[in-house]
Amino acid sequence: MSELHWLSAAEASARIRAKQLSPVELTEALLQRIARHDPRYNAFIEVTADRALAEARHAEAAVMGGERLGPLHGVPYGLKDIIDAAGLVTSCHSRILLGNRAAADAEVTSRLAAAGAILIGKLATHEFAFGGPAFDLPFPPARNPWNPRMGPGGSSSGPGVALGAGFLPMAIGTDTGGSVRNPASACGVVGMKATYGRVSRRGVFPLSFSLDHVGPMTRTVADNALLLNVMAGVPAPDFAARLDTGVKGLRVGVLRHFYARDMQASAEVRDSIEAALEVLRRCGAEIVDITAAPLQDYATCNRVILLSEACAVHARWLRERPQDYSASTRGRLLPGLFLSATDYVQALRWRGRLIAQMEQALANVDVAITASAMDPPYPIDDPVEMERCYPRQARAPFNLTGHPALALPIGFTAGGLPLGMQIIARHWDEATVYRVARAYERETSWHTTHPSLES
Repeated sequence: MSELHWLSAAEASARIRAKQLSPVELTEALLQRIARHDPRYNAFIEVTADRALAEARHAEAAVMGGERLGPLHGVPYGLKDIIDAAGLVTSCHSRILLGNRAAADAEVTSRLAAAGAILIGKLATHEFAFGGPAFDLPFPPARNPWNPRMGPGGSSSGPGVALGAGFLPMAIGTDTGGSVRNPASACGVVGMKATYGRVSRRGVFPLSFSLDHVGPMTRTVADNALLLNVMAGVPAPDFAARLDTGVKGLRVGVLRHFYARDMQASAEVRDSIEAALEVLRRCGAEIVDITAAPLQDYATCNRVILLSEACAVHARWLRERPQDYSASTRGRLLPGLFLSATDYVQALRWRGRLIAQMEQALANVDVAITASAMDPPYPIDDPVEMERCYPRQARAPFNLTGHPALALPIGFTAGGLPLGMQIIARHWDEATVYRVARAYERETSWHTTHPSLES
């Protein structure tokens, strides 16, 4: 029981239900680990220890009284700090919203509370889920649990770090151009961007209205499916129902041109994806290459829409309080002011064509696989390397098209940093994404490999 911090959500829930583990004991263990290590990793903006312990005592009393609060009874989690929790500040990691106390829970927060989960704190993000990592903000940037000198990806940086470091078994992030899947890949965990519209965005501060998604982040595929079951709107299938049915007979399409021709990934990324495909082939999947529009087309269209919609959100503050943004956020937002309504409308028209091309690519396969990041994690304090690597990714296409896309760990660099890939499926078919991800996870040990935190 000394390794409580590495329990999965499913394991913790089962032990609590069987009265083999106290929710208070689990919560206290995680709070102690956070207090010991997080000053070095900065995953949390606010740790809600008193609130968490009160919820844990309530969960324990319910167990002892024979009551089950829900599928996540007594399991702690954290929220990216652009998601509302009643009574807590939603700062978006920005000085502009330091006093922004939420009057009500976001829809996902309400759903987790109804499932019996325990909120343990608000987690770091890049400012407004866009600019970062930055050192000129009220809170320091989160750091990679595998090496604190490296960036953890963003913008859901805090959730990725908290999971990778063993601070929490599950967390909620958001994803507009890859912001759940980026830290999942960089921190060696699992992150899902479900189909657009699958999860409510009510109570989540917007970045881009038509590209934003709220997504579950966990250390295992099974936990991710369990968490999406709780977060998803109705009607929704049981995403865990076919987890262990394997991949024999499934057709796996490879969007190889995204990372081999359109944008060349590092050798370590390419080799790890090839090794992962070989694992699936040995498990009985048929591997075929498929083709969509060039990666740059998806990235450019996504960028025009994102900047146009983000500037609509931030227009007043950009006029009245530009100095209160970090230099990084301000620099990323300002180009959007030079886009015209014509640019935006043309991008929306282009989007329709790009969605159709992706649909055609996915038509004759069960899932597709491609890169997540083209490069391993890079030094957090190297702005030149950050600007080079940040756009080198294949995640934004699926925000544009709305298809479900999951990032999961597929190995490590020679220097011990995590590598990841994506699994994508047709709209509303998250269950098959999880099925393939779980088949790969069963054959590998990446999800059971944890960092040794520096203190």
